[in-house]
Amino acid sequence: MSEDRTYLVIGARGFQGAAVARALLAEGLDVRGFARGSGAPVAGAPELPTVLGDLAELDDVRKAFVGVTHASVVLPLVYDVGLVQTYARNVAAAAREAGVTRLVHNTNTPLPRQVTPYAAYETRRTAEAVLADGVLPTVVLRPPVYLDNLFSPWNGPALINDGVLAYPLPEGRRVSWLSHADLATATLAALHGEGLEGTVLSLGGPDTVTGGELAQAFAAALGRDVAYVPLEADDFEAGLRTVLGTPAAAGVAGIYRWAGTGGDAELFVADHDEVEHVLGVRLTPINEWVAAQPWSTWAAVRSNGAGPPDPVRADHGG
Repeated sequence: MSEDRTYLVIGARGFQGAAVARALLAEGLDVRGFARGSGAPVAGAPELPTVLGDLAELDDVRKAFVGVTHASVVLPLVYDVGLVQTYARNVAAAAREAGVTRLVHNTNTPLPRQVTPYAAYETRRTAEAVLADGVLPTVVLRPPVYLDNLFSPWNGPALINDGVLAYPLPEGRRVSWLSHADLATATLAALHGEGLEGTVLSLGGPDTVTGGELAQAFAAALGRDVAYVPLEADDFEAGLRTVLGTPAAAGVAGIYRWAGTGGDAELFVADHDEVEHVLGVRLTPINEWVAAQPWSTWAAVRSNGAGPPDPVRADHGG
């Protein structure tokens, strides 16, 4: 691999972006992050140099892109269409000016075939249209729901102590659950693969399961009974509101409201064979992922009601 490549990870403080940054660093590559806020280090990658700025300010984005050849982009949990469009336009302009040779855009959620009334989908559709405009050498990854959301202070204790797997999706909704580590693996492959410009991939793990089947997989891996409990979208949103505030909580909850209507039944389903073939990667089965997690972390922690996955760090794709 050429030594003159420089990688930018937009959204490096989020769990998804941090996973990508760590994977790039593990390859010994020249990587920098872009994030808003304080100079707090990226989780698991304190050595990552990070440019602080605002995606709404073109000059900030230009500074982040100086000398960059490859970029991984996941936008923050903002659901104002005009603002998200500004973010995407600034990223596109700065990337073109820098002469970026590959940009991988993680939409943070799959996109329904039809237009919906939910900003969680439509802002991401808008951003994709800007970034995958046929001018930038872009690869688009549309992830489903993350397994890592289940290893959290909201789900972990309930799983270990009570055998309850609670999530705001109907029990019968089929999902190709994906891990952050596999997202990072897929992103690196999309950054480096030959001839992938213009590709749009529905990303997902090798196991597509209903809620009940997911609980069975957890039960087999954990050696205990596990029951799936579908959360109501209103309850999920209420839990998010205390962390994100009203607009962002409503935005994230929209992902699950649409799923609850039964619209686009295969929305969270991906053809993992196609993904593995196109990207040349192996994705992790659910049982392997569950077995690899340190679930004892939650053994002494009581559940607080199976609230939302941690949304503060752009962790929703669901």
